[in-house]
Amino acid sequence: MIKEEFKLDNQLCFRLYTASRLLTQAYHPFLAGHGLTYPQYLVLLVLWEKDAQPVNDIAKRLYLETNTVTPLLQRMEKEGIITRARGKKDARQTIVTLTRKGRDIQNKLSDVPFALAGAAACASITPETLPDLYRMLDDIIEKLGQASS
Repeated sequence: MIKEEFKLDNQLCFRLYTASRLLTQAYHPFLAGHGLTYPQYLVLLVLWEKDAQPVNDIAKRLYLETNTVTPLLQRMEKEGIITRARGKKDARQTIVTLTRKGRDIQNKLSDVPFALAGAAACASITPETLPDLYRMLDDIIEKLGQASS
């Protein structure tokens, strides 16, 4: 007989993993038409908040390693969405900057956040309860981020 704590349905990690995977899949129809993957969309979100950032800062913001972010950036540069250049203050840094095309994509994707919020909406997740959900997830992220540091 399996112990309750080892049942799949009793695993927080499984619920978070499944929700994340399904939510990421829900983005696909919106992003594919613009030749974007979900991780590339995340990079764009970071750069739309603050353009011209070092690769290291983008990676930290996304909780990823630079060796994971670099191939994404290379593909985005080939597509003309971003440029990468050596830092003027520190030549060891690579600064990532949006191109005109990268900035224009924001307007083309302006309906995506609302569409995805609608897709995920259910009886327990409403526009009013989202801030509470964000706080709970942020607490988990912060706690696990400290543990892995």
